[in-house]
Amino acid sequence: MTTRLAPGDTAPDFTLTDADGKRVSLADHRGRRVIVYFYPAASTPGCTKQACDFRDNLADLGDAGLDVIGVSPDKPEKLAKFRDAEGLTFPLLSDVDKEVLTAWGAFGEKQMYGKTVTGVIRSTFLVDADGKIEQALYNVRATGHVAKLRRDLKV
Repeated sequence: MTTRLAPGDTAPDFTLTDADGKRVSLADHRGRRVIVYFYPAASTPGCTKQACDFRDNLADLGDAGLDVIGVSPDKPEKLAKFRDAEGLTFPLLSDVDKEVLTAWGAFGEKQMYGKTVTGVIRSTFLVDADGKIEQALYNVRATGHVAKLRRDLKV
């Protein structure tokens, strides 16, 4: 069974490579609230919709003091193509080994088309300025998720 994070837990720290090969750490965002979202695969329909929703709402989220980071098991080269194709302006991080995905409870068994499979569990977390989990949302929908997040956060 995959360990799940809950509000009040310390967010597992990470340092991953972004689409340009630069190292990005969760600690780089300390002092600001950050949305960390995990998605299965760059350039797929659902993941593209979700990333574009974050892109389209990034200014409002930023004005509300929120940074956004996307994490997937894709290699940096694929993330760069995805970023460039969709005009994404927030960090996309590569977790090829799935260690961060697993630490955050975003990799494990899930239901897909009525079957149990192992893979990325589409998840979103709100981390507070001190590095604590404020919200932990598992099995989120790709479509409409950002709008719901904005409503919940009153952004």
